[in-house]
Amino acid sequence: MTMEVLPKALEVDETSPESKDLLPSQTASSLCISSRSESVWTTTPRSNWEIYHKPIIIMSVGAAILLFGVAITCVAYILEEKNTVVPVLKMIGPAFLSLGLMMLVCGLVWVPIIKKKQKQRQKSNFFQSLKFFLLNR
Repeated sequence: MTMEVLPKALEVDETSPESKDLLPSQTASSLCISSRSESVWTTTPRSNWEIYHKPIIIMSVGAAILLFGVAITCVAYILEEKNTVVPVLKMIGPAFLSLGLMMLVCGLVWVPIIKKKQKQRQKSNFFQSLKFFLLNR
């Protein structure tokens, strides 16, 4: 076998910034691991907080924003029209109302989706263990 010799113009200087982009990084394998891929392989039981903490946080923040919007809207309609802040409050109040309601509904819809995924995961684990048992007799 003969090795081909590259001309000087085509050789890459390892200290140049372009060569650093071409070299594979040492952390590339660690970036491939995600929480989803780990959850497939780990069978440790998770608490209800670990399962439902994201929708609970979204619902709590949504409810807080919704109540803030209700308060701003009420203040806007209680104050007299002569105040220069009232038109701004009348625009901002309903915006917070709709944003809070949207986040609250997203959290409420997220809970049944998680429950359905949990049931599917339990069925999948059951069928995998049954298949393992039947095939390895």
